[in-house]
Amino acid sequence: MTGLSRLVDRFGDATVRDLAWLLFSPDLLRESAAGAPLAQPFAQPFGSADSRDATLTWLAALDAAPEALHVRSRNPKSTRLGIYAESLLEFFLAHGPAARLIAANVPLRRQRRTIGECDFLLETAAGARLHWELAVKFYLHIGDGVERAARLSDYVGPNLQDRFDLKHARLLTHQLGLTSRAEFAALGLEGPWHPQLFIKGRLFYHDEGIAPAPEVGEAHVRGWWLTATEWRDRHGEHGAHEGREDRAWVVQPRLAWLAPRRLNAPDADSLIDEAAAIHTRLAAIAAPTMVAAYVRDGGTGWAEESRGFIVPDDWPERARAFAASELPAPA
Repeated sequence: MTGLSRLVDRFGDATVRDLAWLLFSPDLLRESAAGAPLAQPFAQPFGSADSRDATLTWLAALDAAPEALHVRSRNPKSTRLGIYAESLLEFFLAHGPAARLIAANVPLRRQRRTIGECDFLLETAAGARLHWELAVKFYLHIGDGVERAARLSDYVGPNLQDRFDLKHARLLTHQLGLTSRAEFAALGLEGPWHPQLFIKGRLFYHDEGIAPAPEVGEAHVRGWWLTATEWRDRHGEHGAHEGREDRAWVVQPRLAWLAPRRLNAPDADSLIDEAAAIHTRLAAIAAPTMVAAYVRDGGTGWAEESRGFIVPDDWPERARAFAASELPAPA
C-alpha cells in the first residue's frame, strides 16, 4: 500500500476519500516542466506551517458527518467527473482550514459571448490572491517506450477525445491567462492574481518498465491497461476461479475514478460468486472500461490492489493514430 493509499484509507466515507485524494495525490506534471506554478495547498505562503495536519483533522471531522459534502457534490443528474472534482475542491476552499474562497466558476464575457471561465479565485492566509485552474485527467500511454522516449502526446484519453499535450497547451495558453484579460478586470475583483495549475489524475501504462515523458511528475499515480484479448488470456474463465477466495474484480463507474475504494465482505462475496460472468463480460467489452482488483486486507474488509483499463482489441491502433494526429487544443 502506498503512502497516498494509507492516507486516504483512514477515511470511511467515499466522498471524503475522494476529496482527500484530490488534495494529497501527486501532481501529474513535474514542477520544473509544467510551464506555470503548480498549486500547493499545504505549502507557504498558502497557509500556516501545520496546514496539512489541520486539513487532515478537518477531513476526519467531515468523515464523521459528511452530509454537507454529499449535498454539495452529489448531483444525480450529472456523471461528469470534472464537475464532481470541482465541487469537492470548492467545498474545501469554502469550508476547509487553509484558504478563503473568493469566487468559483467566474465567467468572462465579450459582447454576451462567454470566452472563458476562471475555476477558482482564493486568498491565502498570507494574503496572496491565487487563480487556480483545475484539471483531473486519466490518460493511457500508447507509445511503445522502446524505439523512442515517451512524449506528452503519447498520453490519450480512453475515448480518444482528449490528449495530454493538447490539454496542457490549452491550460497554459488560455485558461491560466484569463485573470490578465480586460474582461476579467471589468469584473472588479481586486488583484493581483497569481495563476496556478491544480492538475491531478492517473496515468495508465501497458508495460511496467516504460519511463514517463519528461514533463510528467516523478511520483504520479500509475495504473495499467490491457486489450480484451490480453485480459482474457491472463484472467479468462480458468483464471476467474483461481484464487477466487482472495481476489474480486469490479467495474469502476466514472465518479469512482478518484480515490481507491474499499469493499465490505458481503459485496466482495457477491463479486466472487459472479466472477465467471464478470470475466466473460470484461473480455468482450466494446469501449475502454476501468476496473479495479480487490484483495482481503486481513480483516473483514477488502482493499483495492490495483486499477486499470481494459480496451477493445482495435483500440491501440486507433489510439496511436490519435496520438500522432495534428489536432487543435481542446476548448
